[in-house]
Amino acid sequence: MEGSAPPIADPGRGFVRSSLGVLTADIAESVVTAGGDLALVIDRDGVIRDLALGNSAIPRDDVLAWLDRPWSDTVTVESRHKVDEMLRDALAVGRTRWREVNQVTPSHNSMMMRFVAVDAGRDGEVIAIGRDDRATVDIQQRLVEAQQSLEREYARLRDAEFRYRLLFRTSTEAVIVVDAATRKIVEANPAAEALLGEGRKASPGGLFSRLFDAQSQETISGLLAATTPQADPTPVRLVGQDHEVLAQASLFRQDRQTQHLVRLIPPSASASEGDARLKGVLERMPDAFLITTASLEILTANTAFLDLVRLAHLDQVKGQPLTRFLGREGIDRNILISNLRDHGVVRNLGASLRNALDEIEDVEVSAVAAPDGKETCFGFTLRRVVRRAGGRPESSPELRRSVEQLTELVGRVKLKDLVRETTDLVERLCIEAALDLTKDNRASAAEVLGLSRQSLYSKMHRFGLVTPQNEGK
Repeated sequence: MEGSAPPIADPGRGFVRSSLGVLTADIAESVVTAGGDLALVIDRDGVIRDLALGNSAIPRDDVLAWLDRPWSDTVTVESRHKVDEMLRDALAVGRTRWREVNQVTPSHNSMMMRFVAVDAGRDGEVIAIGRDDRATVDIQQRLVEAQQSLEREYARLRDAEFRYRLLFRTSTEAVIVVDAATRKIVEANPAAEALLGEGRKASPGGLFSRLFDAQSQETISGLLAATTPQADPTPVRLVGQDHEVLAQASLFRQDRQTQHLVRLIPPSASASEGDARLKGVLERMPDAFLITTASLEILTANTAFLDLVRLAHLDQVKGQPLTRFLGREGIDRNILISNLRDHGVVRNLGASLRNALDEIEDVEVSAVAAPDGKETCFGFTLRRVVRRAGGRPESSPELRRSVEQLTELVGRVKLKDLVRETTDLVERLCIEAALDLTKDNRASAAEVLGLSRQSLYSKMHRFGLVTPQNEGK
């Protein structure tokens, strides 16, 4: 019947229109049995004539916009053939299977729903019962993402295990993994098998201690009983071998089990003899020799250095800063340290040394920077020197004025003249100190002062510092 449409009721309380009329008992039972969040009444032309909303999570305004529109126009492109098949099958067999349909809202958002279509039993009408499937889709999406994350993590662990196996097998260092509880061998790399020699194998399940002779059994037990890694390797002897190897163990956990990673290091006889000879020579040197860290903390020193600083034992200087003994607080200490760090070597640099009795004497220092693993250490040699007599001529009395004397000139001499005289005094003293520290080596003195050689020569002539002894240097 043509005319104005009846008023739309609240879809949350039943069908909006009375398009269903009076349902038979069988049809009503089918509708109730199917159940769902949304019910659509569709005519023979596929147009939505009525609907009922049973889920408050579905926007009311969105579903009302579907009224009087073909159902196929309210779904996405890939769902249109499903809608047509459901309408056709519902009229043919009475009820269809559940199918996923993407409904499109007025805001052009896609709403995933699952529909079943039921023949309404009159004039070709079909009732489509829909269930909101967005929560299920969200769960499925999160499940897929979790599965992908697990796959990526598994691939990462697999790659890490492959790298570990590759390093373990190709390492030239002998490594044996030992179970901490049973002290049995878990695995050993080829380098360990080669170190053991022919006829001896580190078979998995065998006791680790059986690889060593009777005299080393107690040492091995103590090595595996330690809960913290030892700083220095422990010498032990393998069964059937006449030379010692160095063993070092570290604890680690894997699969809730504690294991030892034992490294076996074959000592180099030639290196050991060479180190012993070098240590003996340095200990007997008449010149003081010491090694420091990059932060100038003393690591070791020979007897000559201990004599120089008037101390009896190495422990009294070990760990002490070198600056406690060497160099004045002023220019010579800064020159020594900056040149050593910048250039890696210092030769025959004059400096002062303060011993434990606060006595000061002049020394000549040579130093070198040497890599020590990841860090750098410094080596120093120190030699007593006697300051030369009769060097450069004494400065004029005007340039030797003290600060108090210069202060007394305030008010009697113009400031610019006073500043110029003071500047000349400071320049001359610095040049004298640089020449003294570099033993009149003008090139080194110019480098220390940050001047060019020509500028240094000009200032030396101006201050009368050129003498017959250094004229040609």
